[in-house]
Amino acid sequence: MKAFDVSIQGSGIVAKTLALSLARLGLQVALARAPAAPAEDVRAYALSAKSVNLLRDLKVWSGLPARAATPVYEMRVEGDAGPAAALEFSAWEQGVGELAWIVDAAALEASLSQAVRFQAHVTETETVARAALVAICEGKASAEREARGVEWQRHGYGQTAIAARLVADRPHRGIARQWFRSPDVLALLPFDLPEAGRSYGLVWSLPESRAAELMALDDVAFNTALEEATGTQGGAGVLQLQSARASWPLSLAQASRWSGPGWVLLGDAAHVVHPLAGQGLNLGLADVEVLTRVMRERESWRSPGDDKLLRRYERARTVPTWAMGRVTDGLLHLFAADAAPLRELRNRGLSLVNQLSPLKRWLTGRALDS
Repeated sequence: MKAFDVSIQGSGIVAKTLALSLARLGLQVALARAPAAPAEDVRAYALSAKSVNLLRDLKVWSGLPARAATPVYEMRVEGDAGPAAALEFSAWEQGVGELAWIVDAAALEASLSQAVRFQAHVTETETVARAALVAICEGKASAEREARGVEWQRHGYGQTAIAARLVADRPHRGIARQWFRSPDVLALLPFDLPEAGRSYGLVWSLPESRAAELMALDDVAFNTALEEATGTQGGAGVLQLQSARASWPLSLAQASRWSGPGWVLLGDAAHVVHPLAGQGLNLGLADVEVLTRVMRERESWRSPGDDKLLRRYERARTVPTWAMGRVTDGLLHLFAADAAPLRELRNRGLSLVNQLSPLKRWLTGRALDS
């Protein structure tokens, strides 16, 4: 039987990226074989510059097909008062080429799978392989995490996210749009699929009951609800649904421990945050980058599953991930509150931040570096 240094439990984006990253160090990696892909995947991810650079280094980014990744040049955030209380960010102000990239989830999965097949140090397996280190990347419902007695500290928001693909009657010009209101958060991510220059990825977070109502609507009625939520006179224009709709419950969660002798947690198996800041996958890819660095710098006599070694990774990741969770949680509660004084406060806050260029640059810099 082949000897492995690392066995990765999970087959998603974080798992495949970790397999490629550790294989570049010369480690022998066993990766759980991915199940058959769903018929249609409508998810789109917002990736930071740091995440994109990681994928570029692994030769995965260059393997994406044309139109699978779209740059974001501007971001516009509106509160309850609409354009009168808005916050705008631009790549030009930040001195960068783009603020982020919106990437097709299925295309990224396919590019990673292709890279894995050509990596000699990665073996896809049907069963759990024995190894010095088990890296658990199974997602938020991880059975491997539960089997190790790790407490999953979860707070449900009573909200559901709806994702879909849309096409507008006017160009998106690389502008991401977001509405923070009570009780929903709606994001339109500029995209080039299905139609170049006029498509968006929708991520709409709503109370569970309202989300269920929207999921039950036919396409015509759903388009009407979108029009009411986004308006048609400015911004994105008239939007038309161009895909199936997907939905999932939203929560804030973090594992009580991220590692132990011979095992480690990454991605959604370690932490889950609200999607309003688009940082979920970026946090998971940051886990990959840090664990890879820890393995690269380990003493020659330490096993990849050494408990003290893995605690270096845990110390480096738990605080920034906890902080991001607190930020998204605080923003959600601020904008979900329906009290008139809070509505006025947050609308004034958006307008004030929009006028303070140094603060805007700092906020954008934190997002670019995540």
